[in-house]
Amino acid sequence: MTEKDFPKNYVPKNSSMARNEKEIENLGKQMEHRRTGEVLKEDYDKVPDPIQFDKANEKE
Repeated sequence: MTEKDFPKNYVPKNSSMARNEKEIENLGKQMEHRRTGEVLKEDYDKVPDPIQFDKANEKE
């Protein structure tokens, strides 16, 4: 679909994280620079969020 298919003030019913292509690109750049659980553990001696961290993915 193109932007012409929707009115200018259209808001999706399910919401969204980004409102336009530029915001999507910015979110992607932010995600690229996020520290992984392994980096937090080794470089900063911090424990990653246990809810999001899965022992099966842990490298030994």
